[in-house]
Amino acid sequence: MGALPKRKISKGRRNRRRLHDRLKPPALVPCENCGEMKLPHTVCLSCGTYRGREIIEIEEE
Repeated sequence: MGALPKRKISKGRRNRRRLHDRLKPPALVPCENCGEMKLPHTVCLSCGTYRGREIIEIEEE
């Protein structure tokens, strides 16, 4: 038989432990070139630039 808890963990203590387990919204920053919101340190998907250089060639409709 394994170890068993001596007494019940209260709802408040349980919820305080789980406080940081929630999902956090993604951190978005505006693109320097077009102003669209994008993830930091990634290529902008709307204009294809990263740090002032064109990385991906985007076809405009």
